[in-house]
Amino acid sequence: MSDKHLSTQFDSELNRISSRVMELGGIVERQISQAVFALTQFSLEAVEQVAALEERVNAMEVEIDYELSSIIGRRQPTARDLRMLMAFSKVTANLERMGDEAHKMARMVKSIIESGASRALPSGELRVAAEMASALLRKALDALARLDTKAALGILKEDDLIDDEFDGFVRKLITYMMEDPRTISASLDLLFLAKAVERIGDHSKNVAELIIYLVEGKDIRHQSMDVIESAVR
Repeated sequence: MSDKHLSTQFDSELNRISSRVMELGGIVERQISQAVFALTQFSLEAVEQVAALEERVNAMEVEIDYELSSIIGRRQPTARDLRMLMAFSKVTANLERMGDEAHKMARMVKSIIESGASRALPSGELRVAAEMASALLRKALDALARLDTKAALGILKEDDLIDDEFDGFVRKLITYMMEDPRTISASLDLLFLAKAVERIGDHSKNVAELIIYLVEGKDIRHQSMDVIESAVR
């Protein structure tokens, strides 16, 4: 079999993996969208849809991981190709964890609804951060599809805004619980929900860092923004 034929097969396998990762990202995006809808509308139907999608996300992560391991074992890729496969593996893991956070959000919403405190809590103030996190994932998937390091850089900066929203919401929620101790139990559910939103933003940031690693071959985790900007051509 010619080297060209082997190369064509390998490229086909890489394209398939890329398509599968993007498909997984689309499902996770739907999960988060439904979780945000469940939060804003206190919809049990949306909660159930998030749970149903969770099974698909978990199954796809296992399938993609198996395909990646198979390619590495059979092809023994060169350094750059191996970097791409490892980046896809880490992106897949981050997407699965985002799905877990969306599922966690849905469970917390269900708990709040069942407690009967849904209309008394300041959940509307969390909607902004939740929608920002959902939009950040969408941008991360788009940047991954185009291997756009400039867009990835923008995602790193936007994640800081979600962190600021989270910190502000926690302060307001603590004040709310102090003023009305009867809402402490439901408010703690809302606090865990807010943390899940923040974690979705963190995982989108991880995807952005992996895009830069994939294109530039530089691990920019834990680096200052000045160092990161200099790494992105």
